[in-house]
Amino acid sequence: MPLRRLGWRRFLVLAGVVLLIAACAVFMVFTLGQSLGVQALLIGVVAAILPVPVLVACFLWLDRYEPEPLKYLIFCFAWGAFVSTAASLTVNDFAANRFADWGLPSALTGVLVAPFIEELTKALGPILLLVFRRREWSGITDGLVYCGLSAVGFAMVENILYLGGLGYASGADRYGPATGIQQVIAIFILRILLFGFAHPLFTSMTGVGLGIASRTADRRIRVLAPIAGLLLAMMLHGTWNLLPTLTQATGEAVIMLYGFLGLMVPVFFGTVGLALWLRAWEGRLTERVLPDYVRAGWLSPPEVAALSGLGRRHAARSWARRVAGDAGVRAMRGYQSAATRLALLRDGALRGLDRKPADQERTAREERELLDAITAYRSFFVGRDPQAPAGVWDGSRYHLRFPDGTQRAVDAPDEPVVPIPVVLTPAPAPVGYAPPGWPGLRPASPWPPTHP
Repeated sequence: MPLRRLGWRRFLVLAGVVLLIAACAVFMVFTLGQSLGVQALLIGVVAAILPVPVLVACFLWLDRYEPEPLKYLIFCFAWGAFVSTAASLTVNDFAANRFADWGLPSALTGVLVAPFIEELTKALGPILLLVFRRREWSGITDGLVYCGLSAVGFAMVENILYLGGLGYASGADRYGPATGIQQVIAIFILRILLFGFAHPLFTSMTGVGLGIASRTADRRIRVLAPIAGLLLAMMLHGTWNLLPTLTQATGEAVIMLYGFLGLMVPVFFGTVGLALWLRAWEGRLTERVLPDYVRAGWLSPPEVAALSGLGRRHAARSWARRVAGDAGVRAMRGYQSAATRLALLRDGALRGLDRKPADQERTAREERELLDAITAYRSFFVGRDPQAPAGVWDGSRYHLRFPDGTQRAVDAPDEPVVPIPVVLTPAPAPVGYAPPGWPGLRPASPWPPTHP
């Protein structure tokens, strides 16, 4: 896709965001260093970073059909790690001091204040993306990824405080460095290995709401869905913080056990199941939407079949490597990405997401750019496989050439048997092309074109 110019307004916004994140990062490093000490800070950083690659890899795996731009993923992670933690630490400290002045237990901060400020600030970064870059959202999966990465960044910095402060610093001050390391290991096992999913799980509720809002034309749902998801995230977070508070106050460990097994475990597996279902749905979207382009002659039935699952996509890349080498593999990856974005673009148009004429024109322009990109990618590998049938797809039938020199038109089978690209007849000019039913766009070019 061609790069768009970075105007002075966008440059100022980008510079402001970078400066804000950098300022919050400096604030957190200074605050944690002053509170923990250099040695405890370094130990906390090393221990807190260990689970981050695993958690980030899980969210990137979830987003394999239509990977999000790296800059937005980094933005969400950095927002949660520095901006959210800086705001939450300031508000939580202020609330704890007020509770102490009123003679109330400090544990109320974790139940009444922390869930609200932490979930709100973690979600604010993805919310800004939805407001200013809504076209980069393809649904709930993107909401889970953006909010999940923000929560992972937040949890990483919060774990530095627990591992470095409650772990190493407190143990080393009382009994020596060996005890400090033992406490770091114990907190790592309890907080990260057993309960490391907590923050991503809470914030994923907001991600579901934001994902729903990104793919609906109903203005009421656009407002209510994120609010409902955010409130649910706050409630789950508050309940999670309430469990150890009640356990400590009553001395009944069974409260924590029942709360964990009866509430958090079902919610966790339910969210994982939803994420897996959404991942498969995103793959099936190409099967539902792209046949319109098959009938128009831009794609062939085997190509749509080859996009419907990660296994088939991998097989297509292997085939491209066999017939066109490394250049063919790179072209196939670009082809698959462009085709997925095309499916999401048309799905959004059919949902009525583009109400303004400017948005409709932009959608038409992006569609033409994607179709041109798909055509360019196809040129690397189409027609190069000697084992593929010699034929041409015209949008409705195959025109096959047999060994004796005869040529015959054959209808496409119900299930494509060769999930690789085939030669197309000359497609309609991309300028002005629009599948039927797109509001505000010019009709498609006449079909079928003249066969060579």
